[in-house]
Amino acid sequence: MLDSIDHIIIAVEDICSAKDSYTKLLGFPPTWNGVHPGQGTENVLFPLENLYVELLAANGEGPGATMIKSFLELNGEGLSGMALGTSNIEDAKNKLTEMEIDIGDLVSGEGTDSDSNETRTWKNLFLPFSLTRGVFTFFIEHQEGTLPKHKEDFDAPITRLDHVVINTNDPEGLISLYRDKYGIRLALDQTVEEWGGRMLFFRLNQTTIEVIGKENDNEAEDSLWGLAWVVKDIRATHNRLLTEGVEVTDVQDGRKLNTLVTTVTSHTCNIPTLLIQHL
Repeated sequence: MLDSIDHIIIAVEDICSAKDSYTKLLGFPPTWNGVHPGQGTENVLFPLENLYVELLAANGEGPGATMIKSFLELNGEGLSGMALGTSNIEDAKNKLTEMEIDIGDLVSGEGTDSDSNETRTWKNLFLPFSLTRGVFTFFIEHQEGTLPKHKEDFDAPITRLDHVVINTNDPEGLISLYRDKYGIRLALDQTVEEWGGRMLFFRLNQTTIEVIGKENDNEAEDSLWGLAWVVKDIRATHNRLLTEGVEVTDVQDGRKLNTLVTTVTSHTCNIPTLLIQHL
């Protein structure tokens, strides 16, 4: 049903400030500075090897602006949503309907790049919070237009997303959603107390959804938490970030064998952020 984690969404107050922060963090500028007619939102998009990062801000009135303003009021800037890609959104909708899941209609979307005036279109299937357990999630099938890729090389950039971290108080319920309804492969299920409890690892388009499960008696709820980015030479990236005024911890061995890591403590829009090099 699903092909990829298409993109992650970061809600921001000031699109220009956030754009500057993520240009420094990722090591390259965005290739799209867009607006969403009728939604009251604007965005910038950063393409990576396995998905793209969307910084999203309100710039007027509309359903998108209302959503962003509400998120910012409750949480401040941060990781606000995840888009799951499909090549056949009609089929994906039908499969959820066959499971007797109450979902809405497909929604057509359009964005225009303010620099080139190029337009991209897509179809979305927004999933209700009653299904997603609190995580803003939607399916997307891209239609016309493509997100431009960078043609030049950059100094020690981030290359791809390694994993996105979700916290849950109901691991079994989350498995029922991500594996049994979304159809995402559960690659590993283990309990590691020193890492925080039960750990679930779902894999889609060579990207991991890492889940930290801590059960309690509250109503089942999941929340997006952090991001881990892959770099080719962590010491070179570490030096680049320091030069640009980004705060990072010392490079050290990672929890996973044959990895080096550093934690980024600024310029992340409040998102816990790890850089990782696989040796």
